[in-house]
Amino acid sequence: MSIKHVTVIGAGQMGSGIAQVFAQSGFEVTVLDQQEAFVQKGLSSIEKNLARQVEKGRSTQEEIDSILSRVTGTTDLKMAATKADLVVEAIIEQMEAKVSLFQQLDELCPAHTVLASNTSSLPITEIAAVTKRPEKVIGMHFMNPVPVMKLVEIIRGLATDQETYDLVEQLSRELGKHPVEVNDFPGFVSNRILMPMINEAIYTVYEGVATPEAVDDVMKLGMNHPMGPLTLADFIGLDTCLYIMETLHEGFGDSKYRPCPLLRKYVKAGWLGRKSGRGFYVYK
Repeated sequence: MSIKHVTVIGAGQMGSGIAQVFAQSGFEVTVLDQQEAFVQKGLSSIEKNLARQVEKGRSTQEEIDSILSRVTGTTDLKMAATKADLVVEAIIEQMEAKVSLFQQLDELCPAHTVLASNTSSLPITEIAAVTKRPEKVIGMHFMNPVPVMKLVEIIRGLATDQETYDLVEQLSRELGKHPVEVNDFPGFVSNRILMPMINEAIYTVYEGVATPEAVDDVMKLGMNHPMGPLTLADFIGLDTCLYIMETLHEGFGDSKYRPCPLLRKYVKAGWLGRKSGRGFYVYK
């Protein structure tokens, strides 16, 4: 099957990044969100990212204009779904919201359309089960920031067929990404390893072992991490970190995945990291 038109649902940081890399690779892309303001913010983010490429001399303005001409925004789900060969969902990390969306997509999209989720932790099998095309449902987990990071975790659901997997793997390579096959377990590989590390870093602050700055310095200077775990948590969003830890804790039933009480407290206080202006650090 040939993929010509891609619909990305969710115009936030991840969705706009996904739309950008598809457009850069020559695909026609529709970006959809619930409100026009969200759509315009996502399109503006793409324009700003591409403008930096011109400033750095990596692209010409003509090349950027060509990329932008392949991206359109909308709030009309029916329109966006009916012309899609591939849908990549990048909405809030909540199963109820994803299930509702995939049920609608299953009804609206052509029979050949592949439905992919950018979920970072939720089971693809459960999402696929609400559709009549579970063989065409797959996980396509990009890393943040999408235009920069090379990895894509490709997650097979229980019913995902080989044709769908092969198609998404090849698409990932066309995007200049490095696809890695992962089975459908909570957190997959990336977040099953990363989030407990972040959670443990939060525990060291909670228990008074060290300050956030000290924890990050140890991991950067002692373990050669490019970014400390608490700075990274703020970048990801503490609410997202908490939700993934809860998914791991529920999915495995193991106390080692119990979210740190300090993480819960910060989220309840609205200290979500960079996006709220305060997390483990204060942002202006």
